[in-house]
Amino acid sequence: MIEFLLTLAILAGINVLLASGFNLILGYGGLVSVAHPVFYALGAYVSALLSMHLGLPVPLAILCGAIFAAIASFGLSLPSLRVSGDYLVIASLGFQLGIVHIINNLEITGAASGLSNITSVIEGPYRSWIYAGVVILVAALAILAIRWLVSGPYGRAITAMRNDEEALAGIGRNAINIKVTLFALGSGLAGLAGGLYAHYFLFLTPDQFGIFASAALLTMVVVGGAATVRGPILGAILLTLLPEAIRFLNLPVAALGALQGVFFTGLVIFFLFTRPEGLFGGKTTGGLQAWRGSTAVRPRAKEAK
Repeated sequence: MIEFLLTLAILAGINVLLASGFNLILGYGGLVSVAHPVFYALGAYVSALLSMHLGLPVPLAILCGAIFAAIASFGLSLPSLRVSGDYLVIASLGFQLGIVHIINNLEITGAASGLSNITSVIEGPYRSWIYAGVVILVAALAILAIRWLVSGPYGRAITAMRNDEEALAGIGRNAINIKVTLFALGSGLAGLAGGLYAHYFLFLTPDQFGIFASAALLTMVVVGGAATVRGPILGAILLTLLPEAIRFLNLPVAALGALQGVFFTGLVIFFLFTRPEGLFGGKTTGGLQAWRGSTAVRPRAKEAK
C-alpha cells in the first residue's frame, strides 16, 4: 500500500510539472496547442536512450532530454505562431500525430511494443521514497521559477501579449519572441517531466503520449485554473488521484479507458460552462476569464454586437 501511495505521489509530481508547463502556454500565453504530450515523450525517450546507449549519467540524460524538448518546440512554434486560434490547434495536432507516428515506427524507440530496460537512477528498498522526494523538490522549484517569471516585468509583457499584441508592438516588444519563449519553457518542463517518468517507471510506449494525454492535460489546467500558479498544481493532483478511484469499480479493462475519457471531457465541459476561471481563478485574475481582453476574443465580441 505504501509503495502504491508513493507511486501516486511521484506521478502527481510529474503531472504538476507537465500541467504547469502547459499553463505557461495555454493559460498565460493564451495559445491553444494540443501537442504538449509530444515534448513529454521527447524528453522521456531522449533521456532513456542517452542513458541506455551512450551511458550518460541519468541526471545528465534527463537534463539533455529537457533541453532537446525545448529546442524541438521551435519546430512547432516558429512556423505556426504567426497564426492563432483554430490554425494553431490544427498545426499542433498535426505535429503531435507526426511525432507519435515516428516514435511508433522507429526500432531504436521500441516501436509500438515500447521501450523497456531503461536505466534506473536509484536502486534499493528506499527507491520510491527517494524518488518521490526528488520529484516533489523539482516540481516545487519549477513552480517557484514560474511564479517569479509571471509576477515580474516579463510576466506583464506576457499578459500584454495575450491581451493586445498591437499595444505590445507599440511599446517596442515582439509578441512572436514571447510566444516562442513560452513554448520553449513549457516544452522544456514537459521534457523534464518525461525524463523523470522514464527513469522511474522504466517503460515507455507511444500510446502514452496521444490525444488522450492532451485531454488529460487540458482538464488539469482548466479545472485548476488557467493563468494561475496554484491552479495546475491542484488540477494535476486531482486528475491523478480521481482516475485511480475509478479502477476500484472493478470494471472491464476495455471500459476503463473509455470511462476516463468521458470523465475528462465531462469535467472540461462542466467547468467551461459553470466556472471557466477554474477552482483557483478569480473573475478577472485567472482561468479562461483572463482571455477577455485578448485580440483573439475581442473581434468575436464585436461581431456579437
